[in-house]
Amino acid sequence: MPSGPDNRGARSSAKSAKAIRAANKGSGGSRKGGIPKKREIPWLTIGASVAVIALIALLAVNLVPKYQEKTEADKFAPSESNPDPSTAIEGVVKIDYPAALHVSATQRVAYDQSPPFGGPHDATWATCTGFVYPNAIRTENAVHSLEHGAVWITYNPDTLSDEDRQALADKVEGTSYMLMSPYPGLDSPISLQSWGHQLKVDSADDERIGQFVAALRLNNFGVYPEVGASCSTVPGAFDPDNPPAFDPTPPGPDAVTMDGAGLTPDASETGGSTGLPMAPEPTPGS
Repeated sequence: MPSGPDNRGARSSAKSAKAIRAANKGSGGSRKGGIPKKREIPWLTIGASVAVIALIALLAVNLVPKYQEKTEADKFAPSESNPDPSTAIEGVVKIDYPAALHVSATQRVAYDQSPPFGGPHDATWATCTGFVYPNAIRTENAVHSLEHGAVWITYNPDTLSDEDRQALADKVEGTSYMLMSPYPGLDSPISLQSWGHQLKVDSADDERIGQFVAALRLNNFGVYPEVGASCSTVPGAFDPDNPPAFDPTPPGPDAVTMDGAGLTPDASETGGSTGLPMAPEPTPGS
């Protein structure tokens, strides 16, 4: 059969159509009108992933330093071989004081340190169950808390920033055998007290704060006099929501001296005038 120009043109058109179909098949086809299908970006998945990464980063920024701080502080935990690790903390002042010398609610003590960290004190202790006092409290009550194994954190309300004050409160609030209060006229931004021990620092991020607390809070190796004594509120004798106020005036000539002259030591220490019994001996982790 002759192959004229018409047959050659038909074969050429068929080949062209076949080539186009093959090309379309190899490229995944095309949408109607020959426009390639546009890929959709999974914004929801990307957003969720970014949120998870940001949360992990936030937790790392907040928790890792706290974990590292606790790990370092735990190195100062007391033991039989090292009963007072605070001796290795730079700046700690130590003084031996006689215990169980009680004054009445109206008496003042001529303390030799400011804030005081030992010596005669009120027969009723200040509540020290992790209580953060918004106002300055009577020192004679706070010193009794130290005799029970508590750490008392004080700060100068005129020089300490709100940020540092909150950082200190976070260390104290809800932690048994700790209390915190402002101390007007304090000669440093922050001062920590335990019985017979004191440390003054300039900022709340000073690592020695954690070391001091780890070494001396509930240190049951003879560092404080009354192991097992309570830190709970004394009903009818001390109201943590309305505590006896701090007296900024100098003690008068009738103030009790540091040697407790004229006072009778309370050897039984049953809660002074409250008659409360001793609490079961707490553990350092309580």
